[in-house]
Amino acid sequence: MKIDEIKDHFGDMIEEQLKRIKQIEEDKEITDYSKLDKIVIGIIPGDGIGPIISRQALRVINQLLREEIQNNKIEIRQIEGLTIENRVEKMQSVPTEVFEEIKKCHVLLKGPTVTPSLGDKYPNLPSANSALRRGLDLFCQVRRIEAPDKGIDWTFFRENVEGEYVLGSKGLQVDDILAVDFKILSRANAERLARAAFEFAKKNGKTVVTVITKGNVIKATDGNLIKICQEVAKEYPGIELQGRYVDVTSAKLRVPEFNKNFQVLILPNLYGDIVTDIAVEYLGGIGAAGAANLGNKKAIFEATHGTAPFLVENGRGDYASPTSLLKAVGLMLSHIGFPDKAKSLSEALDICGRKERKIVITSEVKDASAKEYTDYILGKLL
Repeated sequence: MKIDEIKDHFGDMIEEQLKRIKQIEEDKEITDYSKLDKIVIGIIPGDGIGPIISRQALRVINQLLREEIQNNKIEIRQIEGLTIENRVEKMQSVPTEVFEEIKKCHVLLKGPTVTPSLGDKYPNLPSANSALRRGLDLFCQVRRIEAPDKGIDWTFFRENVEGEYVLGSKGLQVDDILAVDFKILSRANAERLARAAFEFAKKNGKTVVTVITKGNVIKATDGNLIKICQEVAKEYPGIELQGRYVDVTSAKLRVPEFNKNFQVLILPNLYGDIVTDIAVEYLGGIGAAGAANLGNKKAIFEATHGTAPFLVENGRGDYASPTSLLKAVGLMLSHIGFPDKAKSLSEALDICGRKERKIVITSEVKDASAKEYTDYILGKLL
């Protein structure tokens, strides 16, 4: 690319981001689920093992919300077309007609979807997850990591629509020896992320919020996130704000002396992606937690793992664990106003996965299938 072309490209990106930030500043409407006559829950099966575990998650939803569904207070809609095959055919990360159906739902439960990489068999389409988060303005991803036997109760608030991912497909290949990518942070988005974390801490009796950055090196974006968290912290007396660097946090996450004050954690997009994956692996694997992607108006709840092509290709897809997606169901139930039902599901998962373990799911055909394990959980729901 010529220097003038690069300047034009960069200028266009900045203008686009300023328009997006203006929309954030102007749009203050927040969905109050308690005031809705009917809540519409969309089910997006996804790719690979997605349809298998989504089917089991839907069984749990149907049992827990049976009365509300019968009384037309809850509607379940199947959202078709967010498959890698349809996305490739349309050459869209989220096909337009699929996105229109998604927007008609208040919340969605989503199975994992394929994100193509350079060199694989699919065109290098941008992530459907990132496209959905930006398209629905789901600015915050929340992951809850619990391990009572280790004294761990961590809630991660990961920035979801900016950082390194918002312009991931717009980096510059200047020439054969220089490539440039971009990282974005806006005050409007950082403030609402920080306030969401502090509000959660206040409502749940937490006393420490930790912001994780590399602010000693990435001084503009990470540095501003630290400053904004410090400003918001002044509104919450009794809650301490502490800072940690992402490299040290990743290295020492398992060290009790290092993590003992961790309660609520704020992270930029890329760091949040990495550190939360490390955390769930530490606690038993990528399926140990669900994820909530929250915006003012919409929300998507999803598994934290991928599509598991190895299992599907080797005839073991039916033996994939639905645990992560079921934990996402619990997050969804709490979000839309059914905390008691979420607690019932959490207790059933704890009984089946940790306490009794009468049957075990390992993804091996000698152990329980996804259906058999969900049968076990359904039998424990109060």
